[in-house]
Amino acid sequence: MTECCFDTRQALVSTLVDRICDLLCDAISKRGSASFLVSGGSSPQAVYEALALRELDWSKVTVALVDERWVSRDHLASNEAFIRRSLLTGYAAAANFIGMKTAADSAEAGLASCEARYELLPAEVDVCVLGMGSDGHTASLFPHADGLAQAISPACATRCAVIHAIPSAVTGAHTERMSLTLPYLLSARQRILLITGSEKYEVYRAAKESGDPVATPISAVLNTDVDVYWAQ
Repeated sequence: MTECCFDTRQALVSTLVDRICDLLCDAISKRGSASFLVSGGSSPQAVYEALALRELDWSKVTVALVDERWVSRDHLASNEAFIRRSLLTGYAAAANFIGMKTAADSAEAGLASCEARYELLPAEVDVCVLGMGSDGHTASLFPHADGLAQAISPACATRCAVIHAIPSAVTGAHTERMSLTLPYLLSARQRILLITGSEKYEVYRAAKESGDPVATPISAVLNTDVDVYWAQ
């Protein structure tokens, strides 16, 4: 694990945008295309907006979500809507996109279709940007959630999983989720954890010491090769 701490969020954004661009361009050069897993939330918004202004060959980049609330694509809580507003504009509008939400009424009913979409991605995606909540969740892998145990199991062979989170201030009203599984997240060639603020830094420090991914799912990521970017 590599820690990259910055005095300002502006410095973090500038450095991380350069890093992601280098990784995507390198993947295109070596393999002819690049795959980019993205998270929702307020922390990465400035990163995505800056990436959208970078003139690289976005037509060879596939962007896909790491998780989604089971809401309509135009809902304010939709991660797909957020990514379309923040990242898939400017030059990055040329990127291919894979979303999770289907027309199914429930995440369970949409699971097979979502899994089929994600089978179009390589076994090892090039870049995965993760966030972390104040409860220690990442993607939609929430502590003690229904579906968590299977989604974080090393034996889990699927890429997508249905999660029903325990309602909390962090989850908000939308507890029915679709998430990438831990094995697929960990298969990424480059994993990046982006966190901001002193509260989340303390959660991060505690999670590094935790041996219980059911209680703090981000712990399972921190025990692997991941680059952590933090700024106050």
